Amino acid sequence: MAVNKEQYLKIREELDRKNVTLVAVSKTKPASDILELYEAGQRDFGENYVQELVDKYEQLPKDIRWHFIGHLQTNKVKYIAPFVHLIHGVDSFKLLNEINKQAAKNNRVIDVLLQMHIAQEETKFGLDEKELNEILDTNSNQLSDLKNVSMKGLMGMASFTENPEQVRKEFKNLKSIFKQFSILHSFSILSMGMSSDYIIAIEEGSTLVRIGSLLFGERNYTK
Repeated sequence: MAVNKEQYLKIREELDRKNVTLVAVSKTKPASDILELYEAGQRDFGENYVQELVDKYEQLPKDIRWHFIGHLQTNKVKYIAPFVHLIHGVDSFKLLNEINKQAAKNNRVIDVLLQMHIAQEETKFGLDEKELNEILDTNSNQLSDLKNVSMKGLMGMASFTENPEQVRKEFKNLKSIFKQFSILHSFSILSMGMSSDYIIAIEEGSTLVRIGSLLFGERNYTK
């Protein structure tokens, strides 16, 4: 299946009405598919792999806002630091520190989201509330040293399940944590919801959704 432009325009209209940002998840998809959605007005695209993101950045229009949505290793931050718009999956102070270091080298402030572990699966990455508290401790000198990182909010992925109530419960939990911490930290982005559960996510307060297969079709992992 190629790019579903009709589906894209329908989803985009719905999200614009609700003031929700759409990140089109373009991992494994060719630059030509991204360009098709770009020409339809899409500017936010998400990638999971550093090398693929760098390659696409070099090939495509420079006003695209690139989101890194995968699990980022500290030794790979330097490759995306010159241009990345938002890093979604920050789950350690060590990674925050490295992003700050590489952002400073590029004379930039890089926006990030802290990833919370809200799902039942142990395989998903993310912080628990105690770890989040430790990172956001306003009395910590470590936090005040991060001049080149701006923490914009939280992100999380629900369990991969057929039970919508389980998904809703996990999103409610993340929204509750977001509300609690956004008072002190001026968070503005709550990133939750993908192709299979974005409608529930929006109902529970998501301000940003990451949608791939509904727009681009199923991914090809054989290349």
